[in-house]
Amino acid sequence: MSRPDAGTGKPVTARRALIVVAAGSGERLGHGRPKACVDLGGRPILSHVMERLHGLAQGLPTQDPAHQAGADRGLDAVVLVLPSDQVSYDQLATVGEQFSAATGVPVHRTRGGGSRSASVRAGIRELLRAAAADWDPARTTVLIQDAARAMTPEAVYSRVFTAVEAGAAAVVPALPVTDTIKRVHPEPLATPGAERVAETVPRSSLRAVQTPQGFTLELLQRAFDFIGDLPDAQAEALTDEAMIAEAMGVEVTVVPGSQSALKITTAEDLAAAQATLAQRETPAPERPVLPRVGIGHDVHAFAPAQEPRDLWLAGLFWPGQQGLTGHSDGDAVAHACCDALFSAAGLGDLGVHFGADTIGTARPELEGASGARLLAEAARILEAEGFGIGSIAVQFVAKRPKFGPRREEAQQVLSAAAGAPVAISATTSDGLGFTGRGEGILATATAVIYTI
Repeated sequence: MSRPDAGTGKPVTARRALIVVAAGSGERLGHGRPKACVDLGGRPILSHVMERLHGLAQGLPTQDPAHQAGADRGLDAVVLVLPSDQVSYDQLATVGEQFSAATGVPVHRTRGGGSRSASVRAGIRELLRAAAADWDPARTTVLIQDAARAMTPEAVYSRVFTAVEAGAAAVVPALPVTDTIKRVHPEPLATPGAERVAETVPRSSLRAVQTPQGFTLELLQRAFDFIGDLPDAQAEALTDEAMIAEAMGVEVTVVPGSQSALKITTAEDLAAAQATLAQRETPAPERPVLPRVGIGHDVHAFAPAQEPRDLWLAGLFWPGQQGLTGHSDGDAVAHACCDALFSAAGLGDLGVHFGADTIGTARPELEGASGARLLAEAARILEAEGFGIGSIAVQFVAKRPKFGPRREEAQQVLSAAAGAPVAISATTSDGLGFTGRGEGILATATAVIYTI
């Protein structure tokens, strides 16, 4: 919706639109009807997509404080791309009508095509016909969401909108890949179903892409003109709009996705979504909110004497002390706190989010980041996933530095970074082991978190 600019009083021409692709047949799901119509918790899958958009549609703040810019903008239009058969079309059209009545956002409908690409093209055409004919394509942000990702949190939509409006032409949400990935040779082996490994792909730079994907309307129009000029085989190989943008030479930006945004493709996926939904919708008196606890460890060696390095520990700089090896600033205390938080939330570990081998380099903006900054980012990631931090307790074992006089200072720095109380203690190992010999530092942290 258009609102006056606070400075000039003139109407703001930037627009927001959402295209929901809900025309899939659902063949692999095995229910004999289009996927968006399949029952999930007593309602069609599409209903869950729309339910999570009510706050965003009306411009209400999300739970992601890092993406509040333009939070009051709301949605100007929604286009539902629906199955071609009349029964399914009518059922899902009702979902759109209910959403429009509840939020005041216009919802337009069209029938999908024989492929995802054809369905998205149909959605863009309907958007231009019904709402965007006089909008500025360069200032119109369009998100394309698959109805199969029915559990995508509102905060993910907000991140994508914000990134496009900050200047990115194409944006995708994604998660770090936690499994080991191997590329196989295309030629099958004699044993049925067997394949031969060609290489193991380093996972630190891999991301599992989700939806919604965001673009300027101007780019989407150019993208579909572009694939219209390609041979059929090449066009079919571009399976989503971000791939089309890449093929056009457009830089695609990645923002954090969500573990909740699973794609419902198989019966097992539907069962997982059903279990998640049942857990969330159980009334509070029947399902007490219990804290979650995680433990994290980190170890760093002191740098050799011939390699002078500053010592950063527990968020503080220690003048005159030889520093620790390792990437970032080697702050074992802060790193252990991060690992404990990720462990409690079930979100992997420090390497998953900041780089398995080079802390900070998996995300260029965090290269060389301090331990306190990594802790602040870990807290932000947890909040975006729906968790609050109760407290963190961390103890480190070391021969040096003498910690007691600076304990309170360190606790204040790390508590501010985490947005929650951080208690720190230190001990020695009576001369035993690598810590007793003064070769390094071991830190162990315990974090208590809760569901927001």
